[in-house]
Amino acid sequence: MLTRPWIVWVLVIIQGLCGAYFLWEIVASVLGIPSVPLRWNARELVEAGASVGLILGAVLGIRLALVAQSATHRAETARRLTSGEFASVVEDYFAKLGLTNAETEVAWFVLKGMSLSEIADLRQTRVGTVKAQCTAIYRKAGVSGKSQLFSLLVEDILL
Repeated sequence: MLTRPWIVWVLVIIQGLCGAYFLWEIVASVLGIPSVPLRWNARELVEAGASVGLILGAVLGIRLALVAQSATHRAETARRLTSGEFASVVEDYFAKLGLTNAETEVAWFVLKGMSLSEIADLRQTRVGTVKAQCTAIYRKAGVSGKSQLFSLLVEDILL
């Protein structure tokens, strides 16, 4: 997630100090308490620190929201897998790859460890047709063979 968590703490400290200063200025003004004003260059440093803190806070907030969204997606996939929806998750993955219905059927047989001739027999088609469909599956998945397809599927779905 974050490789340098100390950045968050520095950001929080900068924001806290700048916010505390501005809050003190407002409270002192409302209550009529005399406050020692900062010299113009020190005040500009405080304002710059507050501005940088706000901007970095917004950027960090967006980054953390994206990380949380990704973690939520992974958690939902894990929940579906553990609740017996493995086939549905794999079907969704095949759809994301853009596989046709025939390619999806062949991909299932490939994942089950069947040979090209076994798949051809089951689908009542020629081995050459199954080979062409496997080539299309591997191309769409960006892999070069069965083992890489299986590895990609495990990596993308389970991890």
